[in-house]
Amino acid sequence: MTAVETPSGKGAHDENFPVGSFLLPKTLRPQVAAFYAYARAIDDIADNPDLSPEDKIARLDGFDRALLGETDDLAYTKAHRIREKMATTGHVIQHCRDLIVAFKQDAVKSRYDSWGDLMHYCRHSAAPVGRFLVDLHGGPDSAWPASDALCNALQVINHLQDCADDLRTLDRVYLPEDWMAAEGVTIDALRGNAMPPGMVRVKNSCLDGVDRLLDTAEDLMSVLRSRRLAMESAAIYSLARMLSKRLRSGDPLATRIELAKSRAALTATGGVLRELGRRWSAWLGWATPGR
Repeated sequence: MTAVETPSGKGAHDENFPVGSFLLPKTLRPQVAAFYAYARAIDDIADNPDLSPEDKIARLDGFDRALLGETDDLAYTKAHRIREKMATTGHVIQHCRDLIVAFKQDAVKSRYDSWGDLMHYCRHSAAPVGRFLVDLHGGPDSAWPASDALCNALQVINHLQDCADDLRTLDRVYLPEDWMAAEGVTIDALRGNAMPPGMVRVKNSCLDGVDRLLDTAEDLMSVLRSRRLAMESAAIYSLARMLSKRLRSGDPLATRIELAKSRAALTATGGVLRELGRRWSAWLGWATPGR
């Protein structure tokens, strides 16, 4: 067995948002952990600066073959585990393959022409995670659009947080080039210690898009069948709203824009409490909330 994975050392504790927290059903947390481990493995390959684009794609293709049962190579154990344990859970295999599409794109594409171009990338890099969770918790598929919106918003938030580091370490820029051109700035503006006014306007245009996505995502909690997933989603939604505000008022080139652990905990708890209040109000009004 030849080593394929290139672990970065990152884990769930490095993420902005909870991954398989105690809010989710205990019986489903192992599946969430397996999916995250798979996603982390292929993401680490795509983000490894020491691998050539051709090598990255070859390794990712191997994971794809493992998902389809076309290889028994133990180097792809994380993909085998998903195929064997979760193949009957909705569209899980397709969601896993969609992630591969995104990470193969990362291997060869480092610039984005427009917001639409970026959203197409997010459809494969971010949305499959939410769709997996929706499916795992009993759906419905009609929750996908709101789930996609939330996940895509999270992806753009992460891109803005890491815009300087992405350029420096991976030569990637996930900001729409047409917006930069309209503001008279280039990617070189991301190499400094502070954003010039034109790049601030590009950042804020991205955050306008994030806020529109979050407006769409606001309906997610009321559509989900799983009460626990709705609470987890409410926590994540609240964190996304808060980070969007922080990014709008801050400069990600000057300092890392993130929430302190205490602030993040309070923000997430507030989201959960609002979701519980919504469900309680729906129950009093004889509406039928999700399970």
